[in-house]
Amino acid sequence: MKSLLSQAYVTVPDGVTVEVKARKVRVVGPRGSLVRIVRHLNMEMVKVDDGKRVRIDVWHGHRKQLAQINTAKSMVENLITGVTRGFRYKLRFVYAHFPINGSVTDDGKAVELRNFLGEKRVRRVEMLEGVTCYRSEKVKDELVVEGSDLDNVSQSAASVHQSCLVRHKDIRKFLDGVYVSEKGHIEALEE
Repeated sequence: MKSLLSQAYVTVPDGVTVEVKARKVRVVGPRGSLVRIVRHLNMEMVKVDDGKRVRIDVWHGHRKQLAQINTAKSMVENLITGVTRGFRYKLRFVYAHFPINGSVTDDGKAVELRNFLGEKRVRRVEMLEGVTCYRSEKVKDELVVEGSDLDNVSQSAASVHQSCLVRHKDIRKFLDGVYVSEKGHIEALEE
């Protein structure tokens, strides 16, 4: 059944500015700026309360359009979190016999993985824009991927994971690969 008007609000914290124009959202904070275009979503996005909140409106929406409100709200909240705290994914190298050798190249913009299941092939994965990676100094066989944009950080981590998938073998037995072990933020939340 149609709903006449459905709304959601996103609170903008101090030190962060949000600009909304024609469903193009630009968020500027201490860690930089992020831009997301959501013109594919049929809704209104406006700043209210002198820029302290963003209101998302859907008029005459059915069930699918009403679900898009939470999608847009989460997207803006992730942009705000990205420019204030940043995102960090930790990946672990898992192997039974042949140790996976991972090296970071191009000043943290690419990862090269060698000796996966004893193969000679070098797997090279480029990080997306705004994402850097490095080897952990405290934990053995750990790779840290971090940046401000959640989509780019998670896609870069997924690309590293997918580069080392076991093919043509029983994956219940061959558990080798690179797996995401932890997701979190770069900067801790100040209470």
